[in-house]
Amino acid sequence: MSTDDGSKKRGMFARLFGKGGSEPEAPPPAPAQDAQEAEAPQRSWWQRLTGGLARTSQAISQGVADIFTKRKLDALTLDELEDVLLRADLGVGASSRITQAVGKARYDKDIAPEEVRAILASEVEAVLDPVARPFEIDETKKPFIILVVGVNGSGKTTTIAKLASKWTGEGKKVILAAGDTFRAAAVEQLKIWGSRFDSEVVAGKEGADAAGLAFDAINRARETGADILLMDTAGRLQNRAELMAELEKIVRVMKKAEPEAPHAVLLVLDATVGQNALQQVEIFGRVAGVTGLVMTKLDGTARGGILVAIAEAYGLPIHFIGVGEGQDDLEPFTARDFARAIAGLDAEIDAPEPAPES
Repeated sequence: MSTDDGSKKRGMFARLFGKGGSEPEAPPPAPAQDAQEAEAPQRSWWQRLTGGLARTSQAISQGVADIFTKRKLDALTLDELEDVLLRADLGVGASSRITQAVGKARYDKDIAPEEVRAILASEVEAVLDPVARPFEIDETKKPFIILVVGVNGSGKTTTIAKLASKWTGEGKKVILAAGDTFRAAAVEQLKIWGSRFDSEVVAGKEGADAAGLAFDAINRARETGADILLMDTAGRLQNRAELMAELEKIVRVMKKAEPEAPHAVLLVLDATVGQNALQQVEIFGRVAGVTGLVMTKLDGTARGGILVAIAEAYGLPIHFIGVGEGQDDLEPFTARDFARAIAGLDAEIDAPEPAPES
C-alpha cells in the first residue's frame, strides 16, 4: 500500500470510528489535520490496551500499594486484598484464589506490592488462557453466517463495522444485514459503512420483521457468492421476554434458510455494566446459543476484571476486546497481555526464551 493510500485509509477510519460512533459521517478533516494524523506516531496494541485498562489497573495497583506497603501479610491484609479484587469485578472465585495464592507465598512476612501484582497477573492468566481463542471462519461453509447480539448501546454495530473492515481487507466478500429494523439511524449507519468497505447491505423497511430480513440476507449472500454474512440485531434488554422471544425467532428462521445457521453467535458486552454482564451471558446464551464473546468499552471502566469473572463462570471463548472507538482498537484477545495490563505490569514482549535444558 502506498503512503497516500495509507493516509486515505487512516482518514477514512478516523471519520468512520470517531468519538462515540454515533455520527455515521463526520465532516472531512482539513488538509492540515490529515498531515498531522499521518505524522502522528501509531500507538502499539499494548499501548492502547494498557491505556484502555488504566482505570482498572490503577484501582487495583493503588489498592495493593495501600495494603502492602510496610505491612506484613496476615489475615487482615488478605481480606483487604480480596475486597480490592471484588471491587474490580474479578468475581468471588478468582478473587479468593488470588488471595490464597498470595497468602501461600509470604504469609506472616513482608511482601512488596510488585510481588502481589505479579501473582495476580499469573492467576488471571491461568483463568483466561483456556478461553482466549482466535475467531475462526470455516471456509467450507459459504457464506459463513455470523449473528451479532447484545443489549442496547453495547457496541454491536460498530463492532460489525470493524470486523467487516478486517475481513474485506483480507480479500473476503462480506455482506451486512441491517437487522436493527426499528432504528433508522442504525440502518443508515450500516449502509454508509457498507459503502466504505464495498460491502452490500441487506435492509428492509423501517419496522420490518427482522427474522424475515435474516432469511432474505442469507439467500442474498448465497446468490452473490459472499464469504461472510454479518447480521446486526436490535439491542435488547435481557430481562424483556418479548424481545428475547423475537431473537429466538430470528435464529429459528435463519435455520430454515440454512440448517446450520448461524455458524457463530457473537455476544457483544459493554464492560462498563460490570456484574450485569454475567446475566447477559446467561440469558443470551440460552436464547441465541452464543458461541463467543466480544468485550467493548474496557477503556471506560474501573471494573475491567468482569472479563475474568465471565471466563470463570461460563468458559465461553473470548475472541476480541475493544479499548476505544478507533478501527485498531478492536483486537484478538490475548490472555497474557490482558492479565499483565490489568495488574499494571510491563508487557515483557521481548523477554528472552528460557534456555533449553542440557
